[in-house]
Amino acid sequence: MSVQLQNQQTGTILSLNTSMSKGVNKKPVEATEIVVDHGMKGDAHAANWHRQISLLAEESIEKMRAKGLELAFGDFAENITTRGLDLPALPVGTRLKAGETTLEVTQIGKKCHKGCEIFKKVGDCIMPREGIFVKVITPGTLHCGDSITVL
Repeated sequence: MSVQLQNQQTGTILSLNTSMSKGVNKKPVEATEIVVDHGMKGDAHAANWHRQISLLAEESIEKMRAKGLELAFGDFAENITTRGLDLPALPVGTRLKAGETTLEVTQIGKKCHKGCEIFKKVGDCIMPREGIFVKVITPGTLHCGDSITVL
């Protein structure tokens, strides 16, 4: 094994989450099709823009759970919940190999709009600080349990 491969950061996809409409919690699915210039097939937030898919680490969600909140994957409207990667530390332009797909980081965090449903539900929103957004470079199917590796 090369030194480069030994130094790669690899995590796991814990949950894939979609919703048919905006403004509601996303629900977990076992697998989903990832489409170039779109994002997750069937997700209300998918579109041909720079925020095609959102990711949030379980480690970030745990910070909110430590405050006594009961949270499920998808409650922060993240499309992909990961474990083992420091997502907000990844620079814009970083490429990720997720299952058979390739994704590129386009944005770290986001401005939370006034009256955010997530904030109303949990009293805080970590997506503006720790969520990331990606666009699809290589399409394919993602499954829960797939690895996600920084390229």
